[in-house]
Amino acid sequence: MKPTNRKYRATFILDNRGKEDSVDQIIDGVKKEIVAVSGEVTAVENIGRKDFARKTDNQFPSGVYVQMDFSAPAGAPAQLHERLRLNANVYRALVESA
Repeated sequence: MKPTNRKYRATFILDNRGKEDSVDQIIDGVKKEIVAVSGEVTAVENIGRKDFARKTDNQFPSGVYVQMDFSAPAGAPAQLHERLRLNANVYRALVESA
């Protein structure tokens, strides 16, 4: 039996400092991570570069914000956080129920 999918909205802060990958290539990599946890991406919005309200690193004062809407099983957000923790291109990730 197929598990029921829930809708989620995720906000990612991408870190492309010193990397040859473009923002679009990093977004494609994040999409692949969502698909790897049995998710299906429905919408992607590149919000652009924004300054941080509180800087934790003076060498990194701003990041590229991206929002993605996707549907996935209930356990997918925890799996996604674990997979993205190992991804150096994703600085922060926030997954909310939509």
